[in-house]
Amino acid sequence: MARFRDREKALELRRQGKSYSQIKNILKVGKSTLSYWLKDYPLSQERIRELRDWSEQRIERCRETKRRKKEKRLAEVYEAQRRELLPFSKRDFLIAGLFLYWGEGSKRERELAISNTDPAIIKLFISWLEQSFGVSRKKLRVQLQLYEDMNVDRELIYWIRTLKLSKSQFIKPYIKRTLQSAINHKGAFGHGTCKVSLGDARLSERVFMGLRVFTHYSEGM
Repeated sequence: MARFRDREKALELRRQGKSYSQIKNILKVGKSTLSYWLKDYPLSQERIRELRDWSEQRIERCRETKRRKKEKRLAEVYEAQRRELLPFSKRDFLIAGLFLYWGEGSKRERELAISNTDPAIIKLFISWLEQSFGVSRKKLRVQLQLYEDMNVDRELIYWIRTLKLSKSQFIKPYIKRTLQSAINHKGAFGHGTCKVSLGDARLSERVFMGLRVFTHYSEGM
């Protein structure tokens, strides 16, 4: 709880234009922790010039230079990977979805389901069911897991729009008796956990047998 409050305070101070050194001295947190919290919150060049302490200017400029170099490097790596991987064939997408399900999917019989906080994972799962197996979106059911201090209606609207599903496909959400503000989630997306499920015994058999093929293949490597 204290760490979450420190993070929120650090972000607030950063938005006010405070430097790393100033925030570190105020909150008494470690350098690596502060760097992680503020990695997406660089100071503007104008604000850096306004800093009175020359050493603070140097530190902020150094951090900004490193951030830009990293962004440039990642953009180049992304472009190289995009050229290498795309376009997907139908078989490529089927296999990618099987690996996704192997790692993230429910292993209960007679259903296919994935729960995740990342909307991209959920959207990929839905697209995989549609494109690889011809599943209609109308057959899907969705349940949200939210914290008791979250706005249920707002989160419902968010997921309906994000997944392009109808409200009738959402069953009653599960509300955790915990405050979201009390949880320090690294890399969280802030909209709870979304579970998308499909009740289809035959299709689940196909998927699970596909996973068994991978298992047997890996055992023989």
